[in-house]
Order: sequence, then structure tokens, then C-alpha cells
Amino acid sequence: MSLAAQVLDAARRQGVTIASAESCTGGLVAGALTEVAGSSDVFDRGFVTYSNAAKQQMLGVRAETLDEYGAVSEATASEMATGALAHSGAGLAVSITGIAGPGGSEHKPEGRVCFGIADTSGTKTETVEFGAIGRDRVRAASVEHALNLLLAALRRR
Repeated sequence: MSLAAQVLDAARRQGVTIASAESCTGGLVAGALTEVAGSSDVFDRGFVTYSNAAKQQMLGVRAETLDEYGAVSEATASEMATGALAHSGAGLAVSITGIAGPGGSEHKPEGRVCFGIADTSGTKTETVEFGAIGRDRVRAASVEHALNLLLAALRRR
């Protein structure tokens, strides 16, 4: 059984719906979940918020957060995840914002990805340094990590 199918089965057992808020993955988490037949009963929606303006308009990420911490930060990932909950009917949301590459900077290197996971009890964030492994591999690793975060959150319920 695929990781996405495991997430969906766990969500079904818990009676929880899921939303995603994605930047550098461009909807790949939503795509992985909706690739599984029958996902519509637990996957509510996905927000693809590639630009800062989209993060603000669709998820309510504050301009002050983006100015102070940047788009690639745990602060932004947190607001993206809580915004996905607030702007959907979901009970669990995951967010991803990062630098898939190529490129990056000394302070925010290629392969740095920040994640948020939110439910009604709060939001947790983390940063993973995947390294300069190439755009496709960073994005694929980010999707896998996000699905694992969802599965772990569902198993803790």
C-alpha cells in the first residue's frame, strides 16, 4: 500500500479530513493523495501558494511574517498550515515551503524545506535540510516527508 493510501486509510479510521498548503511542491502532496481512488471522502482541498501574495490572500499569512522571516521559514510554514485549516473544512493540514533549487543562498540553501502540521490542538513545525540533491529529488523527498507527517499525526490521535 502506498504511503498516500496509508494516510487516507488512517484519516478515514479517525474520521478526519485533510488539507494541504504547498509552495515549493506545487500541489504534489494533493496530487499524491488524490491519485488514490476514493480519496475524496477524506481529502478536502489543496492550496498551491507559490507566491507570497498567494500565501497572504489564500491562507492569511501575515506580511509581517514574510518580511521578518521570509517565505522559507517555520513561521511561514506555521501560518500556512493554520491558514489551510481556517480556510477549509479539514481537521488536519500540512504545509510545505522551501527552496527546491537550483539556487538558494548562504542563509537559505537549496534543499531547505520547512513543514507545518496543524490540527485543532495546535501547530508544529520543522525544517529539513535535504541538501542540493536536485529540484526533482527535493520535491519528491518533501512530498514523502509531508505524507509521513500526516500519517504520524493521525496515528497520535
